[in-house]
Amino acid sequence: MAERVGIIDIGSNTIRLVIYERLNSWQYFDEIENIKVTARLRYYFDENHSLNRDGIALLIATLEDFNQLLAHYEVNEFTCVATASIRQAVNKNEILDIVEKKTHIAIKLLSEYEEAFYGYKAVIHSIPTQNGITIDIGGGSTEVTYFENQKLIHFHSFPFGALSLKLQFVQGDIPTEQEIEAIRQYVKEQFQAFSWIANKNVPVIAIGGSARNAGQIHQRFTDYPLEEMHQYEMEIEDLITTKERLLPLTYMELQKTDGLSKDRADTILPAFEVFDTICHLSNATKFIVSRRGLRDGILYERWLDHDHHNLPLLDASIEKFRKHFYIGSQDERQLITLATRFYEAVKNLGGLDLHFSEEDYHLLTLGGRIYNLGNRTTLETSSNTFNLLVHRTLLGLSHRDRIKLALVASFKSKGTFQKYIQPFKAWFTKEEQTKLSILGAILKVAQCLNISNNNTVEDVEIIQEQSGKWLLQISCNGYYRPEEYHVEKQKKHLEKLLKVSITTEFQL
Repeated sequence: MAERVGIIDIGSNTIRLVIYERLNSWQYFDEIENIKVTARLRYYFDENHSLNRDGIALLIATLEDFNQLLAHYEVNEFTCVATASIRQAVNKNEILDIVEKKTHIAIKLLSEYEEAFYGYKAVIHSIPTQNGITIDIGGGSTEVTYFENQKLIHFHSFPFGALSLKLQFVQGDIPTEQEIEAIRQYVKEQFQAFSWIANKNVPVIAIGGSARNAGQIHQRFTDYPLEEMHQYEMEIEDLITTKERLLPLTYMELQKTDGLSKDRADTILPAFEVFDTICHLSNATKFIVSRRGLRDGILYERWLDHDHHNLPLLDASIEKFRKHFYIGSQDERQLITLATRFYEAVKNLGGLDLHFSEEDYHLLTLGGRIYNLGNRTTLETSSNTFNLLVHRTLLGLSHRDRIKLALVASFKSKGTFQKYIQPFKAWFTKEEQTKLSILGAILKVAQCLNISNNNTVEDVEIIQEQSGKWLLQISCNGYYRPEEYHVEKQKKHLEKLLKVSITTEFQL
């Protein structure tokens, strides 16, 4: 039985259980269950700011259900944490005692620092940015951090969240114009009290359900071709435009808005004001949504193999991807070595009017590590590779870069390339599309030179003749007929793209 760990996160708005399965000696985790209860404990606080009996009973009932789930999934170890929901309660000690007696679950109250730290930790382990501001809007508090060179510099936990702002300022289901203005002024005053937020000119990275809903709404408005939310980037103008499209809607219309969870219809507008205000004050360069948050920070800090996670973010992510999906036996080092020979020749080829950079070579080597997942190069293999890369999160790559990798690593022919790129065509210039095709065609020919998976080809010398022809002198250490056959069959893709004629010369 695989080892499993669980995290219960008690917030002011929701209580959530996430169960992870351990992979490869704690180097990786897979999320196998994620259940949320919209408990809204904030509604159960009395005038003395104590959680009342009904609220405690709801908390106990939810945790008892989660206990059954933990047993059902045979979870080996779990932790239960609470944030502002319980931390701010006057009767917090009573709550902790009653819950532990009734459920045998010990709740760990996270400090303001811990709550902010875990969000920051999740971001730097899942988004490749050196400097940034993180913001995690919960139901009853908002954690903001500022980091430089991935080191935490400042943090603060603000005494408001999406739900508490709604309860404090809004009389009905959704705010009026006057109530929106009151929220805006209050949040602005809170943020302005901390000079380290102002004019940072870095991305604002938003964590939590409100952030995900903001990104999902914008994706639906723009017919975004990916379902992926982690590392979804928005210009600040897009954030403001999205908010302005929601402002005239009624509560019922908000509940039906595509991309917006029904249980956040009454809190999304206060959340947008918080996002808008911090982006304005910090002079944010962009707004980035992170699906990784507090729970992931706890996971990384408590259970992850820290020696392994010294790997660069993308390398660790590619390694995990290969373990999940790479079923072929081809030596990727050999593939990359052969592909590099062609890449250098293409760089030196005149008449293409294309500039190849270090980024292009890096893309080629990444593609070589996961090229056409599987034992055979078939249409199904190509399609599977493309779809897996499009629909699986690869930490360390933007959405745009992930599509580039998918196009290169799944290259089969010009026709399939055009089919795959169609939903994303507006993302790339014609020159970029040509370069991606060439990189993919290079990998295809390089793969053919080791189609037997026994490293028969030792070296390739590419001689560019004055007539515009290429002569490939291919040195082999054994039987090479399969490689010769497949190269002759597949070299046409590279010939068409480079507008050259390629002749091969195999020799022992």
